[in-house]
Amino acid sequence: MRKNLIESMIQYFRENAGILIGLLIMCVFMSLRSSVFLTGNNISNVLRQVTTNANLAFGMTFAIILCGIDLSVGSILAFSGTLCAGLIANSGVPVPLAVLCGILAGTLLGFINGFIIAKTQMPPFIVTLAMMQIARGAAYVYTNGMPIRVMVPEYNNIGIGYLGIIPLPVIYTGVFFVFTALLLGKTRYGKYVYAVGGNEDAARFSGINIGRVKVITYTLIGFLASVSGIVICARMYSGQPTAGDGAEMDAIAAVVLGGTSFSGGIGKIGGTLIGVFIIGVLNNGLNLLNVNSFWQLIAKGLVILLAVYIDLLKKKTKKQ
Repeated sequence: MRKNLIESMIQYFRENAGILIGLLIMCVFMSLRSSVFLTGNNISNVLRQVTTNANLAFGMTFAIILCGIDLSVGSILAFSGTLCAGLIANSGVPVPLAVLCGILAGTLLGFINGFIIAKTQMPPFIVTLAMMQIARGAAYVYTNGMPIRVMVPEYNNIGIGYLGIIPLPVIYTGVFFVFTALLLGKTRYGKYVYAVGGNEDAARFSGINIGRVKVITYTLIGFLASVSGIVICARMYSGQPTAGDGAEMDAIAAVVLGGTSFSGGIGKIGGTLIGVFIIGVLNNGLNLLNVNSFWQLIAKGLVILLAVYIDLLKKKTKKQ
């Protein structure tokens, strides 16, 4: 078993050598430009900051492999977090029940995305764009446009607590990483995701229930987004209707950087994790270097453009 683990790790590094080298170069550059970058506090801060994007990106990987996309994850995050915070602060609902309600609400929105996409054949871009507006609007309506303050240690500990020296959000993300990697790489459902994304017509003729695969995928994305919303609101001591604004862009960037193809059928959770760290290190490093936030948006946009262009070059090379 140990031998298989070592072989798997070697294969992982081979498959992701390019982006790993890119991440390493970025880390070296940031450490040379800022003496704070490699300190224990900053590394812990980076790990905590990337957890939200990682959770969203793991789900987004499934959608993009399926030749789809989910633009609603940031809004589902906000709605689930504010709902949970409101139930605790305004309605006196016990923390475990409020957390469960928040997760169920976000998961339901993901299910609705998948159901509409599967039953109507509407493009995922349009369906999730509509849900992005609906869920964000619902968060604003529920909170009246104001943050909902929550000072309940049992709840706040979800976002700021530690297991030993490891922040709890990092533990959650580690669990989600293992779960989604196994789900995509070791289950029949994962094989179906690749098959549908690679060639939907061929998958249908093979007897795969296309609609079921899509519903499960978007439900899973909604679940991961809802958990992220609850964790981030617990960390901020409040339910913020603006939480997760633009989070879908960082998630998409991480997935594409990790080698997942927009054409569908190609991608792995392991590559997405590296993409998440590239985005996280980029954000953290630019902040440490006091780069204006407007320029940070431009930098991330250029990174996405470059990643998609590299993906196109890979396809052309394979065809030749």
